[in-house]
Amino acid sequence: MKKIVTVNPYNGEQIAEYNQHSSHQVNQVLEMAQSTFQYWKKEAISVRVKHLKILSDLLLKRKLELAELITLEMGKPIKQSLAEIEKCSWVCDFYAVNAAKFLSDELIETDAQESFISYDPMGCILAIMPWNFPFWQVLRFAAPTLTAGNTAILKHASNTTGCAMAIQNLFEEAGYPKGCFQTVVVGHKQIKSMIENPVVKAVTLTGSEKAGSDIAALAGKNLKKTVLELGGNNACIIWEDADLDVHMNTIVSSRMANAGQSCIAAKRFIVVDAIYDEFLVRLKEKVVALKRGNPMDKNTDIATLARPDLAKTITEQVNNSLKKGATVYWGNSCEKANYQPTIVTNVKEGMPLFEEEIFGPVAAVIRVKDRDASIKIASHTKFGLGTMLFTQDIEAARMQIDNIEDGSFFINEMTKSDPRLPFGGTKNSGYGRELSKEGMLAFVNKKTVYIK
Repeated sequence: MKKIVTVNPYNGEQIAEYNQHSSHQVNQVLEMAQSTFQYWKKEAISVRVKHLKILSDLLLKRKLELAELITLEMGKPIKQSLAEIEKCSWVCDFYAVNAAKFLSDELIETDAQESFISYDPMGCILAIMPWNFPFWQVLRFAAPTLTAGNTAILKHASNTTGCAMAIQNLFEEAGYPKGCFQTVVVGHKQIKSMIENPVVKAVTLTGSEKAGSDIAALAGKNLKKTVLELGGNNACIIWEDADLDVHMNTIVSSRMANAGQSCIAAKRFIVVDAIYDEFLVRLKEKVVALKRGNPMDKNTDIATLARPDLAKTITEQVNNSLKKGATVYWGNSCEKANYQPTIVTNVKEGMPLFEEEIFGPVAAVIRVKDRDASIKIASHTKFGLGTMLFTQDIEAARMQIDNIEDGSFFINEMTKSDPRLPFGGTKNSGYGRELSKEGMLAFVNKKTVYIK
């Protein structure tokens, strides 16, 4: 039987060992998901919401324990892990308050005696989730999806298998019926067979471009809906009137939070010439001041990457950019999974630091002539997850909304997900939306009912 071993990326010590599910066990999981769905879908929304409220309370009650598990498995500073658990509680609270409204029949006036849209759950939804926000990525999918009446099966990243098990335990302790939320520990071949299984009605994936492309192709072959949240190469645009005194901490956090391991992190800092020199000095001051160290230390700002191979990939991307003319302004040392916060200047189109997603604490700084050039350069990417713009000229910033093709456009704030707002990307960053009402209706059958 194949095993999965989880390892603490900060010190390299083994945490736990898990047996992969056999094909027989996977089939049992699927059968239970289908069986549970037959009565879970008939439960009143008020009953589903009751469990959601209990889940929210449990997350806060176990906050420190769960945050420590996140930090142990993927190296996130403990204060950021605590914030992640709090955000999971928030998304539960949001849907507990709004589920009945979101799922209520929508009356449509026609020539019928009565016509309306009924929102019916689809069935079992397979979620393939990443390690960088091991609780948040799962809860932002599961809270609305289960409350809509579906059941869910989670295939989590192998290095956060402990988090996956803990999440299933939380759902069960909150009173959700067995089979409502299940975790499987499987490999790629088993994922394929699960998607092909008629029990699975749709798939959601947060991950890389390649993973998204592969899953979308397989799901499409089997005529199953997908929601994909993939990579990003977000631009952080700094206009000449940006208030650096007010926003510099936010700007740095937009790149360095979670050691830069975020799809929606700022990857390319596009700075107009008039403020470039000042911005670069300010950026370095803030980056140098970040406290590095043990992620379990509450004072640590930035710690290890989740795995040593991730650091190796970033090193190659930076080195290949340097060969093409980029310059290290600060940092660029690496030991195992510990990558020093780094600033690279003279970044141009054609370099990995411009074209690719850099999943780590590397700020690529691009100097441009003026505002028009900043928008033009920001749009030169195959990704479309989010863009940030810092300026005091709000009206001029508003004029750029239609010029930004991304799934989100944040003015004077870092791109972030919020339960109240739809979240997702365009182009190679994926399609479909999570969170808000859109997230709750992502996996329902919008049934037209016509009575005459």
